[in-house]
Amino acid sequence: MTGLLVVASCTAAPLVLAIQLPPPPSPQPAAASSVATAAMPAADIPFASAHAAAVKTPSAENAWGGPRTGQEPTLSDRVVSYRIQARLDPNAHTVDGQEQLTWRNRSAQPVSSVYLHLYLNAFQNEGSTFFTERRTLAAHGGGRGLATTKKGEWGFIDLRRVEQQGATLKWEYVHPDGGPSTDTTVVRVDLAQPVPAGGSVTLNMDFHSQLPRVIERTGYVGQFHLVGQWYPKIGVLELAGERGATAPRWNVHEFHFASEFYADFGQFDVQLTVPKNYVVGAVGEQQGEPVAQGDDLVWHFAQDDVHDFAWVAAPAYLTMDTTWQGPGSPQVKVRVIYPPEYAVNAKQVLKASTDSLTYFSNTLGPYPYKTVTAVIPPFNADEAGGMEYPTFYTVDHYKSAQPGTLDEFMLDFVTIHEFGHGYFYGLLASNEFEEPILDEGLNEYWDQRMLRERGQRVWLTTAFYRFFGVEAPTPVFMLERMMATLSKPADPLGQNAWDRLSSSSYGTVYSRTATAMHDLEERLGKDVMERAFRRYYQLWRYRHPSVADLQAVLIEVSGKRHDVDQIFDQYVYGTDVVDNQITELTSEEVLPLPGSFVKGGTRAEVNAGDIDKIVREKRDAWNKANPNAKEGTGPYPFRTVVTVWRQGSQLGEKLRVTFADGSTENVRWDDDRRWARFEFIKPVRAVSAELDPERVVYLDADKINDSRTLKANGSASRRWTSDIAHLLQGFYAILGTL
Repeated sequence: MTGLLVVASCTAAPLVLAIQLPPPPSPQPAAASSVATAAMPAADIPFASAHAAAVKTPSAENAWGGPRTGQEPTLSDRVVSYRIQARLDPNAHTVDGQEQLTWRNRSAQPVSSVYLHLYLNAFQNEGSTFFTERRTLAAHGGGRGLATTKKGEWGFIDLRRVEQQGATLKWEYVHPDGGPSTDTTVVRVDLAQPVPAGGSVTLNMDFHSQLPRVIERTGYVGQFHLVGQWYPKIGVLELAGERGATAPRWNVHEFHFASEFYADFGQFDVQLTVPKNYVVGAVGEQQGEPVAQGDDLVWHFAQDDVHDFAWVAAPAYLTMDTTWQGPGSPQVKVRVIYPPEYAVNAKQVLKASTDSLTYFSNTLGPYPYKTVTAVIPPFNADEAGGMEYPTFYTVDHYKSAQPGTLDEFMLDFVTIHEFGHGYFYGLLASNEFEEPILDEGLNEYWDQRMLRERGQRVWLTTAFYRFFGVEAPTPVFMLERMMATLSKPADPLGQNAWDRLSSSSYGTVYSRTATAMHDLEERLGKDVMERAFRRYYQLWRYRHPSVADLQAVLIEVSGKRHDVDQIFDQYVYGTDVVDNQITELTSEEVLPLPGSFVKGGTRAEVNAGDIDKIVREKRDAWNKANPNAKEGTGPYPFRTVVTVWRQGSQLGEKLRVTFADGSTENVRWDDDRRWARFEFIKPVRAVSAELDPERVVYLDADKINDSRTLKANGSASRRWTSDIAHLLQGFYAILGTL
């Protein structure tokens, strides 16, 4: 998953002065107008569809200003800037802020209203879209964001003032997705003066944010504060040719239970006032040392060419630092912020972060920012872990992470995964509301590639169980396959975050995408897949690609439209199931046949008795000449027939037949027939037949029916069911840690 003052100009120079904040304003009504209205925006600019999902039409070549070549004066085409001054009250767990937001109208028409996200209101009460969906989706699969909120633990954001050039503006809640009237996560602000085509508007705001007790990766536990999605953030005005839009539209979805975020690139200049004994970390670069202000310190952070800002503040935390340098990247300051109780985790998180910098920079493109900050949350703040923002992310924590255990793997994996979001969510900035596959899914795939390159397997055990010999090292992509619900997918991978059967179905965005991309890589080739993803990153960094844009790049680089389209049609846009199986294997001698034949100009008839005699005599002679002959050989050739059957959609696989002398025959079953027979005439009898002998096709839902032997042999069944046994052992091991 994935805040705060908008900079008034589009220059890169950060403001470095400490600004004295006025005391927090006294409580007042939440807004000039808080009456919910119908979901119909002003100025004839419609909302994106409430059910928008994977885009099937590639974006225009000049979408989002066209590809960034590196020759432009700024890394991104900066649309918005935020300058924020904020003060944390660590006892009330509140943040009071003043925000100046400057937004540029990229469209060719005037804009008379803008839309702001007030994400914290998702945690205001159980009438929000978030809680409404949670009751349905989490009931069928659980998931994150399930913390029970008690009295005094709710979170919200009050928008107390919005001005444009000194004029106080009116605003009201709207519901772009048709959510409940009690949802207050999106507001429409009606401007005093429209923003002309190509012009900009500056809004000055006061807001008051009450952090919830940690839920869905934001909030507080004790004196620990993870401050995410805490400020008013403007929606995205998409233009024709961008992510399937045919005309300007506001993309400003409510905060859904499973959704994450989507925003324009710009600048952030943020000053944070916190108590002196607190350690602070945030998105971007720290601007000098914090400045004393009474019993507080004012911390100053700035970062250009990102689309969000979050921060952490906690007393008595420790830091561990290093630097990293790679080709095409600036020198990067890498910091881990951690509580003393998890000091054992810090060194491993630091290494996983620097290793990730190397892998992602080498395989996708240079890391462009000067900082990376990883935060280990404290005990009892699990919901704060595993969250990403540009240059800043939170990870997991474990009492110990001994080598060869699940804890060790998970600490590495979550760190790599949250860093990886810096590319797929941060730099590529896809729409996580509508196309979570482009962030969660692709990131999962690339993370597992990194772990595979490391030679790192999943150890589904703990130190306790390992003492008793329970070790289950499983290849990373095999684990993804086992979690991908390949036999009964509920929703296409390209579905949005909220129109889903359950939170479990949303969870398969991770595993099914990783599995589908794994199999596409097997078809296209590892090097081709890497070139395609590098091209995808080069074309779409600092822009907002769609699923169709990814598909187009994969076709362009590989030249294999059929293979790419098949994966996308079956899995991204569809819910196909693949189950290729071998239904029959026979291997019989080719014996003389009875009947009437012409030989040497003379017709003769041979009956069954004659055949038996001919066969017996020839076998006797052959046995005398070959006293040590292996079983499955003889004087006559063998006709082997293998029947294969599709219980689902078409997917090409290799068929390998193994014979008694150890020889093999390989053929491809690539056509779209429901069933097929393959025949082999060989001097020896067949022993077995197997689909996907190299075990490279993970999308086949049932691998146990992929093989047959002429004699009873449970090895194939044992080979695949052992994967399930490993997973079950892992579950038992996890239970041992609770």
